[in-house]
Amino acid sequence: MKKKILEKDDIRRSLVRISHEILEKNKGIENLVIIGILTRGYYLAKRIVENIEIFEGIKVPLGSLDVGPFRDDEKRKKEDKSEISFSLTNKKVVLVDDVLFTGRTVRAAMDAITSRGRPSLIQLAVLVDRGHREFPIRPDYVGKNIPSSKHKEIVKVRVEEVDGEDAVYIEKLVKEE
Repeated sequence: MKKKILEKDDIRRSLVRISHEILEKNKGIENLVIIGILTRGYYLAKRIVENIEIFEGIKVPLGSLDVGPFRDDEKRKKEDKSEISFSLTNKKVVLVDDVLFTGRTVRAAMDAITSRGRPSLIQLAVLVDRGHREFPIRPDYVGKNIPSSKHKEIVKVRVEEVDGEDAVYIEKLVKEE
């Protein structure tokens, strides 16, 4: 069973709001960089960068982060597909991901970032926060809070660039007997 909970326009409005909040909280774009967690977080980050460029007239540096080599709950990948072509030292880093759930991906992302430099701060922007944290991680910017069952539901974000549509679905998992 699958239910659409965010449409294309809902996602666009959420990202515009998050973009404004990032600018407001950081008092502009000085020393600001945006890094999207691969895969869908990167495309959301790219849209935030595009929004900020429209608002401020300047393009903020954008990077992509592969957290696979830094995960503690899955088989570690050896190849790192991250693309960060700028220094992170003394930067205000805004990490962007599609869904915040247990916090394990964000914890791995923070390890990946600090292995590349020492930012002045790291903030977190997510399109969807579904709760059920296993780490003490809280987002700074949230598109939508979606309470969900930890073991009976899954939240799926779809983006045009990867999936052919912009939407967020909540699916009930069916247990096989």
